[in-house]
Amino acid sequence: MHSPVDDILKTLIHFKKSSNTAIYIQISQQIINAIQRGYLTEGTKLPGTRLFSALFLINRNTAVAVYDELASQGWVDIVPNKGTFILKPELKTAAIKGALQGLDNLKTYPETAGFPFQSSFNLASTEEFLVSKYVVNDGQPDLRLHPTHQFSKWYSASMKRGSLISKWNKTQEQSYTTFSKQLCNYLNATRGFYIKPQNIISTRSTEMSLYIVSQLLIQKNDVVLVGNLSHYKSNMIFQQAGANIKTIPVDQHGIDVDFIEKNFTKNSIRCVYVCAHRQYPTTVTLTAERRLKLLQLAKAYKFAIIEDDFDYDFQFDGSAMLPMASADGQGVVIYLGRLGQSFFPSFQVGFVVAPINIINEAKNYLQILDKQGDLIQKQILAELIDEGEIHRLIKKNITIYKQRRDYLCACLTKHFKDEATWQVPDGGLAIWLKFNSNLSLVKLAEKAKLHDLFLPKTVLYQNKDICAIRLGFGHLNEEEIENVVTILKTAFDEVNV
Repeated sequence: MHSPVDDILKTLIHFKKSSNTAIYIQISQQIINAIQRGYLTEGTKLPGTRLFSALFLINRNTAVAVYDELASQGWVDIVPNKGTFILKPELKTAAIKGALQGLDNLKTYPETAGFPFQSSFNLASTEEFLVSKYVVNDGQPDLRLHPTHQFSKWYSASMKRGSLISKWNKTQEQSYTTFSKQLCNYLNATRGFYIKPQNIISTRSTEMSLYIVSQLLIQKNDVVLVGNLSHYKSNMIFQQAGANIKTIPVDQHGIDVDFIEKNFTKNSIRCVYVCAHRQYPTTVTLTAERRLKLLQLAKAYKFAIIEDDFDYDFQFDGSAMLPMASADGQGVVIYLGRLGQSFFPSFQVGFVVAPINIINEAKNYLQILDKQGDLIQKQILAELIDEGEIHRLIKKNITIYKQRRDYLCACLTKHFKDEATWQVPDGGLAIWLKFNSNLSLVKLAEKAKLHDLFLPKTVLYQNKDICAIRLGFGHLNEEEIENVVTILKTAFDEVNV
């Protein structure tokens, strides 16, 4: 004959074996809810684990897990040889009483602060949230290509390493980590560097790297030169640091270095930001002649070069041109890059390569923002570099991305042969699509949205001389590429009616 407690439990507890949540978690959450609602009062004795498992047709180990979970949270007291009894956890925080201040009437959290503060115009979000079947971005990898099963195995293996706990418990690193050494080996092999671990720090992203570098270099009103078409995120970071941003022309050979020499004087420039390998957003490569002249100017004019090499690994045709930093004998280049773009975003890291004194100062900033970093991530990446797995994944994905680039160009030729021009990039995950007519790109985006294609403002570039889109293709398969270009042509025709 069942006790009243058994009947209450049978009435209140329902679980699904097909749920992603473990059965013992489902049951324990419902028992907690019953305690909170007063159905199970303090001191009530719960059935033994054998009877509990029989009541709900579950394994006895599951019943034990339910009680252990409740005990760990303080909802029950397991007394050996006596049973399991309901507890009422002590109220950890006392309610604030103050009727005169109206605190007893608060039902929601305040939407605005009760004190003044300075909001940042420079850091205003550029994110747009719209629901469309197809979305164009500025050239991001396809997460569907990442081997999920392998990542879970790597992560699980790293979590089980005994050495991980000792690393977490260290207050500071006594020597250069295995990851730093492996990252150096990787960059020396792929980018022609001759660096050592003391020449590098790793960060969460290239944006974090640039933020730290901007804090190091820039004081209020320092002149920072960027291309007249440049990365909006880098400009936001420079503006927040107080920089006086000035633009220089960009043509089919990259930034116009002669313009710098003609329009600026010695000691008037703090730094020049450049994506030498593939200029953002136009994808053009800075020529060897201009690279050499920029290095010479940096030495003569006493400015730093920030070389952002955000997509070096995605090289499809021929060999990638080595970074300017690999030919820097004067210590004028600070090199930013990213590792792991063929992995999930949580496995990607940014890094900074620079002279030792710059890196030492950058570490002081990094310890404030992210002192320890992700040790599991670094351990996995070190092993993937050492075992050559990172090279295999990059090579495999490059083959797929090259096919997608070629298919996109074929679709553009079919639909936009007479309406637009573009260069087939030798690498990267975006194409610079320039329209021959100066149509309104805002109207084009509005028309495309009606056909389930979202064109964010951050990929649209329009002024009196330019009407273009940075058309990312890496995240789209061939069927999706064809549909995107078809919709884009439909929207284009509707704008030009």
